[in-house]
Amino acid sequence: MYNLAFWGFGEMAGYHLSHLLQYDKIKPVGAYDINRVRQRYAECRGLKAYKSKEELLSDPQIDIILVATSNEIHKELSIEALKAGKHVLCEKPATMNSADLEEIIKSAENEKKIFTVNQNRRVNKDFLLMKKYVENGTIGDVYAIESRVEGSKGIPDGWRSIKSMGGGMMLDWGVHLIDQIMYMRQEKVTNVFCKMYSINYKDVDDNFRLTMTFESGLTAHIEVSTNNFITHPRWYVLGNEGTLQIDDWSCDGKIIRCLNREDKWDKEITQSKAGPTKTMSPRSPESVETIILNEANNGFDFRELCTVYDQMVDAIDQKAPLIITPQQCLRVIKVMEAAFESAEKNEAIHTCI
Repeated sequence: MYNLAFWGFGEMAGYHLSHLLQYDKIKPVGAYDINRVRQRYAECRGLKAYKSKEELLSDPQIDIILVATSNEIHKELSIEALKAGKHVLCEKPATMNSADLEEIIKSAENEKKIFTVNQNRRVNKDFLLMKKYVENGTIGDVYAIESRVEGSKGIPDGWRSIKSMGGGMMLDWGVHLIDQIMYMRQEKVTNVFCKMYSINYKDVDDNFRLTMTFESGLTAHIEVSTNNFITHPRWYVLGNEGTLQIDDWSCDGKIIRCLNREDKWDKEITQSKAGPTKTMSPRSPESVETIILNEANNGFDFRELCTVYDQMVDAIDQKAPLIITPQQCLRVIKVMEAAFESAEKNEAIHTCI
């Protein structure tokens, strides 16, 4: 059993606490927050409320510190915790730029402590469902993946709308969606093009469109929007033998797989609802197979979040290497840096990430 303290006790820390109270390998025992209201709330939740960061860092009973503050101070706090002899679990994104994360990595290596990041959406059911059918070859060789998360209520109050604190959708949701794709396809990203929008929040990106090209030629198109009143599918994937679509978080969707190419064309132009056409003439129903996807998903559950904790505990115990490594997170941040550069210059950025 490892004792954990929160550095920052906002909403995400409270979310972690509710799960850690059910977890049998890490015990939450304390919290420090500069906001005294949150300090008192931590006490109401049964935690020791540290009066200062020095009191937290010097507590010999604490093995792990969970950094759950706004993004701009993750680097500073993580390095302080590592130097105090604590293992660190940091909320995403680990840092706002790659140079800062490289400093954390060096500190963790010097102190011989574990540093990992809460990239918990690697175990989302919709992602794992898509990943399964891509990797088992059901739709053949995949050449394009589209991943979207869309809402219409804008950005929540607080740091998410403040640029200096690491706000904006690239750092909030983009970090998750990029991580999912790069975790699944562990090959170099050679090209990044991104368009960012500030529709209702002038200080940060409240919408973005990102296209990543991988060394193999695969393209991944990622969109995050906060002003979409009609949404696209969560996943839309094209392979040379079929197409996969997952509609939303419920994991409902379908695969249509090609059985017959039907590449012999009639001599006559086909009449369709689009008018006369040959190239886009409809195919016969018997030339494809439809696989209905309706795997039950009742939302994000306790065991999914525990995957992040499990891999950290195993690494501390030296039973297994980290699954969510800081080096993987560094690649994701470098893609985000290229995305910001692309948006600023309005041009594609050639990379080797």
